[in-house]
Amino acid sequence: ILRHDFVLPLGPTCDMSCFRPRAARAALGLARHRRCAATFPQVNPRNGQTFHVYEAMSEDTVGQIVEKANVAFQEWRQVPAAERVAALAPLAERLRHRADEAAELMCQEMGKPLAQGKAEVMKCAYLVDWYAENGAEFLKDTEYPALPGFQKSFVTYQPLGLILSIMPWNFPMWQVVRMGVPTLMAGNGVLLKHAPNCFGSSLLCEELLKDLLPDGLFRSMILDVPQTNKVLEHPSIQGVALTGSEVAGRAVAAKAGSLLKKAVVELGGSDAYAILADCDLDMAAEAVVNARVANSGQTCIAPKRAIVEKSVKAAFEQKVVEKISRKKYGVDYGPLVHPVGRDQVAKQVVETQSQGAKLLCGGPDVKVPTSDCGKSFFPPTVLTDVRPGMTAFETEIFGPVISIIEAEDELEVIRLANQTHYGLAGAIFTSDLQKGERMAVKDIDAGMCFVNDFVRSDPSLPFGGVKSSGLGRECAAFGMLEFVNVKTICVK
Repeated sequence: ILRHDFVLPLGPTCDMSCFRPRAARAALGLARHRRCAATFPQVNPRNGQTFHVYEAMSEDTVGQIVEKANVAFQEWRQVPAAERVAALAPLAERLRHRADEAAELMCQEMGKPLAQGKAEVMKCAYLVDWYAENGAEFLKDTEYPALPGFQKSFVTYQPLGLILSIMPWNFPMWQVVRMGVPTLMAGNGVLLKHAPNCFGSSLLCEELLKDLLPDGLFRSMILDVPQTNKVLEHPSIQGVALTGSEVAGRAVAAKAGSLLKKAVVELGGSDAYAILADCDLDMAAEAVVNARVANSGQTCIAPKRAIVEKSVKAAFEQKVVEKISRKKYGVDYGPLVHPVGRDQVAKQVVETQSQGAKLLCGGPDVKVPTSDCGKSFFPPTVLTDVRPGMTAFETEIFGPVISIIEAEDELEVIRLANQTHYGLAGAIFTSDLQKGERMAVKDIDAGMCFVNDFVRSDPSLPFGGVKSSGLGRECAAFGMLEFVNVKTICVK
């Protein structure tokens, strides 16, 4: 699965090191890049068996795909926005009709439990419905007061062109649909480079969209990282969207910047959930456990750090461990995506223990379920007495690990929550809603902050972070307008 890059990934995609100049790779201590393999085995993390092998597209084939997509874009951009939006509306029912099939495929590709996979596809359908209802309004011209001596002034939102979409494995369908649908409705074309273990899902997305759009406007490309670099350099490509690790985002954004092409990058997080002494502890523990265990902890907006006021820490720990014990393998969580991911999480947990943290439950020595081969299995785990400087505090653990951190008071809770170079999301649990809202607005340095529940994405609200968690936004009107030319028109 990882043969597309020589660097082991710390997040949902490779670190895209091929985008780095040779000198930069050397400065980082990275090995010289080896010639990439031409095939991509699809390995089921539950049983360790290869169920399909894909072959990389040739450079000629990729070039033809880009050229055909550009021809399709020239046709699509002339279609009125309302008609483009309507053309994509039937995708919602197609997704619902094939939800079971897609869920089974995702379970094979990256281990997602079937019920969670089906819920992911249903959420994709909901996004299509939401944009079908609201998208045309977002793309309408915006009138402004006419300049002196002019009859009218307005802003129009015109498509940029072909957008390269580099998507991760942790939500194989949702990530593609979340980026692709509003971008296509805005009049662009989309060329998808999915994670190398999810090419089946990428081709399913292409199949679902095929006769709704001009031929070739949306294509899934079976590519390795060096080929992706060349696609981004193609003059017909006008922008790139990536969801993945911080290292990947920095590499792709730097490459796009050198080409003066728009980049939207949604990266990792070390989300802090502030557990204040006056909160409903049972509700807070339920939210933290559910959010952290879902998708086997392989979620950018999961609560990586639970920062708890000292007076309620022991009670919170007890509730978290009790709720963790009720989670079932194959229903609430599955294997991690691959053995490398599992070993990385195990290493981070063991390192944190060696630095002084206490293991309350889980860890690498838990017995493997009988239905799992064991190579990618890691159980829900709770660490406590985690402090700044420890691995679990300083790095993103991409697995079902809850790190509990003690704070003396509310001021220290906020200080510790913001003591990270990430800024994706966060949450505050308190019985004082006015205080919670004020802290969410003014105190938490993140792109999203929820009060009294876990953070989740929704088509109606912008999704994205600050600091090292990314650039730009997805979803809502903000996401639809990321890849448009905001064009000023004045008529005299």
